[in-house]
Amino acid sequence: MTERIEEGQERIWQVVYAIPVGKVATYGQIAKLAGMPAHARLVGRVLSRLPAGTKLPWHRVINAQGRLSNPNPLRQKSRLEKEGVTFVNGRVSLKFYGWLP
Repeated sequence: MTERIEEGQERIWQVVYAIPVGKVATYGQIAKLAGMPAHARLVGRVLSRLPAGTKLPWHRVINAQGRLSNPNPLRQKSRLEKEGVTFVNGRVSLKFYGWLP
């Protein structure tokens, strides 16, 4: 079982790593692309356990409403804004900034 979890975690990391600068993806989208549809919460759990200083662009993952769900939303918002992502009424336009692999 641990092997399956590690394999899923690795697939999630690979998908998140592929999100380009200035684009965002949803937790559900990451789960689907990692071959685990309906496991959006797992994506959130995996990202919440990343080590400090990780190079993985975790900040590019947002919820399906275009909002930040991270426990540290100001840090996430700042990183996205540095990449050119803008917020309107606390949301990111998935139509404009959504990643389409």
